[in-house]
Amino acid sequence: MTESNQDQSGSLFAFIILAAYGFYLVFSLAKDVHYLAISVDSNMTVLASNMQSISDNMGQISSNVRTMAVGVDSMARDVSTLDPMLTSIQAMDHSMQSMTFTTANMRDDLGVMNRNISRPMHFMNTFMPW
Repeated sequence: MTESNQDQSGSLFAFIILAAYGFYLVFSLAKDVHYLAISVDSNMTVLASNMQSISDNMGQISSNVRTMAVGVDSMARDVSTLDPMLTSIQAMDHSMQSMTFTTANMRDDLGVMNRNISRPMHFMNTFMPW
């Protein structure tokens, strides 16, 4: 064989090797894409069911928030009745302070009375026969 024939056969051999390798790469890529599609398909089924669960849970959350809104409205009405109660409690506090002051005065007066009566009574007790 001549040199040009050898170059051509070497080039042809390299081309065949590269073509076979290219075919192998394309075949492997197609196989990998097939497995990827199967995996994505099964994961999409799971994702769709999870999305349905999320949707159901959001509906439940909406219902719970509505219930909470009703409860907060009720609390607002109850809090509005606290203002008159606060006024009454302040009046009770003032009355308790007055009663405490009066009771303290009574205690002081009883102490004075005890001192005023106990000395003469002590003196008279010495004369009593019992």
